Amino acid sequence: MSQVKKYKAEVISVLNPVNDIFTVEFRSHTGRFKYLPGQFLHLALDEYDLSFGWPESRCFSMQSSPDNEFIKITFSVKGNFTSRMAQELTKGKIIDIKLPYGELFQFEHSKENFVFIAGGTGITPFLSVFNDSFFVDYNNPKLYFGVRNQHYNIYDIELELARKINPTLNINIKYQNVDGVLDIDSISYENGISTTYFISGPQIMIASFKSRLISFGLKENFIKTDEWE
Repeated sequence: MSQVKKYKAEVISVLNPVNDIFTVEFRSHTGRFKYLPGQFLHLALDEYDLSFGWPESRCFSMQSSPDNEFIKITFSVKGNFTSRMAQELTKGKIIDIKLPYGELFQFEHSKENFVFIAGGTGITPFLSVFNDSFFVDYNNPKLYFGVRNQHYNIYDIELELARKINPTLNINIKYQNVDGVLDIDSISYENGISTTYFISGPQIMIASFKSRLISFGLKENFIKTDEWE
């Protein structure tokens, strides 16, 4: 695992594309960000004071590829901390972040027979992988992406880039207001139990999908989840 480092980071852009969803980009003031695809960071709003230790923070998956100079995250407003983020993360603000954390894609795994399952903003760690140059090595990857409605699918640019990097990427998007929620039974039926499943999204979705896949006979080591809350 890469060594965790504290960075002074400047907010360089803030987008609020729909209701309670915000996308923020950061530039490092203390050396280029170093991380691997699929990892996450700790973000603090209060200034770091060595005397009091690291302040209250939250974890967010890095949506950008390490090939990029800047880091991008997308978050939904849920609770006091993310409400503060929506109010305080304005262009030019300097904050403290620590990274990298997580090993979702750092283990040995075949680049054959696998699917990505994402709910809502849970797609962000996958985009970090999809938009990295090494994604071309994956053979016929499949993405099942569940989102509230078309307005909440704000990832067209990243998904288009992913298709350019790897034209074999198969993208299946399910809009909850039209198609209902993602159905792990049908996904499992389509892909079988000799497949590696990467799952990212709400914790209740991750837990239920994992349990269901195991009940079908899938070995637990074939299930890789992005969960750190």
